[in-house]
Amino acid sequence: MRYALQFGDLLPYWHVLLGGLIFTIVLTLVSTIVGIGLGTVCASIRAFGPRWADAIAGAYVELIRNTPFIVQLFFIFFGLPAAGVKLSETTAAFLAMVINLGAYSTEIIRAGIQAVPKGHLEAGESLAMSRIEILRYVVLKQAFQKVYPALCSQIIIVMLGSSVVSQISAEDLTYAANYIQSRNFRAFEVYFVAALFYLVLAISMRAILRGIGHVIFPKA
Repeated sequence: MRYALQFGDLLPYWHVLLGGLIFTIVLTLVSTIVGIGLGTVCASIRAFGPRWADAIAGAYVELIRNTPFIVQLFFIFFGLPAAGVKLSETTAAFLAMVINLGAYSTEIIRAGIQAVPKGHLEAGESLAMSRIEILRYVVLKQAFQKVYPALCSQIIIVMLGSSVVSQISAEDLTYAANYIQSRNFRAFEVYFVAALFYLVLAISMRAILRGIGHVIFPKA
């Protein structure tokens, strides 16, 4: 039995695919900015904060890193309403992505902080810099420079994992592919195109992030 490819059947739904692609890009961009910000705060707390704050941040990291992303997403979208917190599909998707990336970036950034030579910290203290000033002007730039490639890889992983948000009807690229397939039953064509979109998006993001890295951390 031969299968005749009919990519033309996808043309009436091009706007659906485009909308899903744009949603995925926006979801990844916002989640990256907020998630890395959250990771930076938690990493700083774990490295320089009081023991009780380190314990809280550590518990958050262990909880997120040792549970599936889809369970975290379902808990936020389906579980929180039982506690009186009802979120839209889009808000739940953004929140789940931020929380997930925040936990993973915490440990990545903390590794970078720990790699900063202690002599640099002592030099900052000798100049009567406060702990916040040492963190801001001495530690974080060096830490980010050391772990930037790892952060970029994690961002790509989170972007690809964002396809899970389609399970709560957040209208991302995978949701768009599922919608189209349910209308024209051209599963091979639509998922092939969706896979190509994800491939191009991942390669493009990696190139963009690499370019940003060259600008922020120019080689000496």
